[in-house]
Amino acid sequence: MILGDICTRHCRFCAVKSGNPQGRIDEEEPARVAKAVKELSWRYVVLTSVDRDDLVDFGVGIFAQTVRLIKEDNPAVKVEVLVPDFNLQEELLRRVICSGPEVLGHNVETVARLTAEVRDKRAGYQRSLAVLKMAKEISPGMITKSGLMVGLGENEDEIITTLQDLRAVNCDIVTIGQYLQPSRSCLPVVRYYERTEFQRIAEVGIRLGFKEVFAGPLVRSSFRAEEVFEHIRCATTGNE
Repeated sequence: MILGDICTRHCRFCAVKSGNPQGRIDEEEPARVAKAVKELSWRYVVLTSVDRDDLVDFGVGIFAQTVRLIKEDNPAVKVEVLVPDFNLQEELLRRVICSGPEVLGHNVETVARLTAEVRDKRAGYQRSLAVLKMAKEISPGMITKSGLMVGLGENEDEIITTLQDLRAVNCDIVTIGQYLQPSRSCLPVVRYYERTEFQRIAEVGIRLGFKEVFAGPLVRSSFRAEEVFEHIRCATTGNE
């Protein structure tokens, strides 16, 4: 996670500190991350960040520079970015995409009905769909990815509707995991899903046309990310 540990938004499912970083950024962070990737010999990197609504560019400069430096120092490394909504500014999203990631993710987090209760008021269900749609318009070949949590009070029909909405914006990959309350100040778990329920939801997602669906109690956005990418790449190129 880049761009600090203070998020300018306050989602009720998340335990990351919320506040105002007052424009502070670490200009050396991109180079440090790229160096760490090289020293650790990583083949696949997932970058995400807090929301930085306090910055004019919402943190895009650091995001894009981190991807570029990773690629410069480690040309064979694949990079997946899990991005904020960047206030739906197309040019900002374009800058991240042009920096060279193989996968762009943005999570809807929950179903439409629960979004206002679960997410910060500046986030939005339709806004998240718009980010994914915009990414495909900017780069039709870009692999896009989203994720949602279950156990917050949604029903299965709402989950399926969410999957349909994601496919409508040509989202390629979806992850579905059980919400677990990270602290007492966060929303409580309404119910726990059985593994058979996750399996049934995943089967629906495959029928809807997702290239990959991961659904299970401990599945998260970056779950087996490299494996998913390689599976899609091989399916596309016909290589084993």
